[in-house]
Amino acid sequence: MCNIQNMQMSEGVEWALHSCLNLAWAEEGTAVKATQLAAFYDLPAAYLNKQLQALVRAGILTSATGPRGGFRLARDPRDITLLDVVDAIEGGQDAFRCQEILRKGPGGRADVDYRKVCAVSQAMRRAEAAWRRELAGQTLAALKEQVESRQPRTPEMTRRRIANL
Repeated sequence: MCNIQNMQMSEGVEWALHSCLNLAWAEEGTAVKATQLAAFYDLPAAYLNKQLQALVRAGILTSATGPRGGFRLARDPRDITLLDVVDAIEGGQDAFRCQEILRKGPGGRADVDYRKVCAVSQAMRRAEAAWRRELAGQTLAALKEQVESRQPRTPEMTRRRIANL
């Protein structure tokens, strides 16, 4: 048996994904300030800025300072996966961490790597790999297209709202 961390993602993941979508709909060549992105959903600007900086470090966004500064997508939305965003915000470490408690149980041996032979560990690793494959298979572009097919006015409304913030 092994130990699993809380699988709940931080709110920063949701904020980052929505911010990336909004940046995908921003006027071509326009940088959007963190304060504008935060005001869009009434989020705390300082905390959102931390998430945006994590996206910059991951190469998902670029940022510039100054009066025309702000954030832009660094890559085409087709080249940004949901897993890229999750890993940028949450870190890429495994959510499941086997503590090898079988070693301390009846018949446990010090020379066995229980992370590799424990049925619980193997099942949890397969589930996490499937979850990561699913996120890696979904791009920001596909998410953008899905929203646009459901609500075609979203890009225009987003650009207008950003311009007025």
